Amino acid sequence: MSDTFLVVGLGNPGPGYAFNRHNVGQMAIDIMAQRIGANFKSHKAGAVVAEGRLRPGGPKVILAKSTGYMNTSGRPVAGLMKFYGVPLANVVVLHDELDIPPHDVRIKVGGGHAGHNGLRDIIAACGGTDFVRVRIGIGRPPGQMEVADYVLSNFGTVEKKELPVTLELAADAAESVVAEGVAAAQQRHHGK
Repeated sequence: MSDTFLVVGLGNPGPGYAFNRHNVGQMAIDIMAQRIGANFKSHKAGAVVAEGRLRPGGPKVILAKSTGYMNTSGRPVAGLMKFYGVPLANVVVLHDELDIPPHDVRIKVGGGHAGHNGLRDIIAACGGTDFVRVRIGIGRPPGQMEVADYVLSNFGTVEKKELPVTLELAADAAESVVAEGVAAAQQRHHGK
């Protein structure tokens, strides 16, 4: 078993998308990079990566954000897995989740893509579903609002107040997966 983990934050590139609901995965990855004092550098796989360890002697973590759009997340993830020799079981993907209440964070392994285009592309490119997902709840769109419009919109004023805590929880959850394993991380974080 490899002691290297690839932790990927999903989102879209550029300042126009930076604070969209769809970009919570990348926002949480930024917090993880700050915590380990690592800076992102461009990688030939079509991503920016920051490398480090959560603690001295701990597993190596490769934090990554695709430089392409959400629906093309698979190729960079597959390329980074190959480059760093990371098995699918050691891939942790942080992403927005419509089916979880806003500000809840849940951890799961495997499953389908539930219509999430980033997950769909990762599953197709990596040839499997058995990676860890840190699902960051954004809730369902209000009224008749289209899902695409909702996920590509910025958080409202009230939501923005809770967002920093949510992102810290998501970063904590991903770190727990790496440090303790999925079952222990689920026990620790699903009780909150």
